[in-house]
Amino acid sequence: MKHSSLSLRQLRYFEAVARLGHFGAAAEECAITQPALSMQIKELEKTLGALLFERRPGETVLTPLGREIAERVTKILLATNDLAAIAKHREKILSGTLSLGIIPTLAPYILPSLLGYLQKRYPALRLELREAQTKAMLHELSHGGLDLVMAAITNDLPDLEEQHLFDDRFLLAVPADDTKRSRVDPETLDPGQLILLEEGHCLRDQALSFCSNERGITKAGLGATSLSTIMQMVANGYGATFIPEIAVETEMRGRKLALQRFTAPEPSRQIGLVWRKSSPRKKDFEALGAAVKEALKTKRK
Repeated sequence: MKHSSLSLRQLRYFEAVARLGHFGAAAEECAITQPALSMQIKELEKTLGALLFERRPGETVLTPLGREIAERVTKILLATNDLAAIAKHREKILSGTLSLGIIPTLAPYILPSLLGYLQKRYPALRLELREAQTKAMLHELSHGGLDLVMAAITNDLPDLEEQHLFDDRFLLAVPADDTKRSRVDPETLDPGQLILLEEGHCLRDQALSFCSNERGITKAGLGATSLSTIMQMVANGYGATFIPEIAVETEMRGRKLALQRFTAPEPSRQIGLVWRKSSPRKKDFEALGAAVKEALKTKRK
């Protein structure tokens, strides 16, 4: 028996169902009726000679084979998107659409100057922004939902390439009347007295790694959803917090706070851009990195 060949459309429908776990949601995302999508998935299963999903009340679950195929389909779709990107962006740097993910502890302090710089220097660029925590954005990046991510980078990201932008030192923000120390040893801090971002934010994990001490305290006493909220709490005497240097100008404005430097080596985070190694838009990403550096120079003047 001769089966029909696979189509990219079927693979895109399959990827949507696999990712969303629901035929109705996948149909809505793909702008197709649910019966039509279901028929395409059945054709795909017929072509492959295997069931890819277990249909359960209220949910759809990948079979073991379906999970393996989903991983391969993601790579195929990424490769086809890259082919389109090669054709579309081969001539002009930083033109067309570029989707950038950026963590919340960078976005308010970098985007205002960066967006103004890009608008003047690269008017043909349409930047689509997504602000979220690092883990979620790296997942989106790996699956093609984002072109690149700006975050605190590490050196253990398989299949991803990094470009270092700058080192962002940490300071200790305390109430304005706390002037006991000129330099602070992070290992002497009691994490229980710190106000940090809620769990899931990399800034919280970084701060706790710097102030681990012999008492083995691993949790800070309070958590918040934004750095601005934390700074307001510190200004009102609720504790102290780590603040990245990039945020100082904005977050100190109009607040009764004092800043204290840490003893050497000062704790810091490395800020950079991350993208898929397979992406054909490396020149765009490098140009964006250069734009970030130039925009920050302008901001500091």
